[in-house]
Amino acid sequence: MKRILWVMLFASIFGISCTEEKKISHIDPVNWSNRYTTLPKNDTLLKGSSYLSIYSSIYDGTEKALHHLTATASMRNVSISDTVFLLKASYYDTQGNLIRTYFDKPIFLKPLETIEIVIDQDDKYGGTGANFIFDWAVHPNDHEPIFEAVMISTTGQQGISFTTHGIKL
Repeated sequence: MKRILWVMLFASIFGISCTEEKKISHIDPVNWSNRYTTLPKNDTLLKGSSYLSIYSSIYDGTEKALHHLTATASMRNVSISDTVFLLKASYYDTQGNLIRTYFDKPIFLKPLETIEIVIDQDDKYGGTGANFIFDWAVHPNDHEPIFEAVMISTTGQQGISFTTHGIKL
């Protein structure tokens, strides 16, 4: 009887570990396809790119110990009257390798709207030097979108959080 219980316990643990998928970030938290739009062929939009640093991991104690974080990349339209367009959002790791592209068709942000991309704490692909490149377009004389990130982690009663701000390329 003991042997059967051990076999059942081993089988259940083995079965759980084999079926567990590697977790990655929420690729579609705002349903990008519902935001796709077409830019006018003869548009007067001004186009640009912005860089945003992300820390999905930071060193903890020594360079051999990593502490993993949840990162929220915030994309903000600061115009009170016009839509801005985000053309592409690409996420890169510490070595500069493309991890994933969240969207590569134009999407819109209504005036004063904010949308986010969340990098889960269990998503360790980015590392200590992860980053985003955002391509965007705005109407002439309008404000460029703002890109910010908040990184956070809590363990027990201890927590860490900090922010980064995007720069125009």
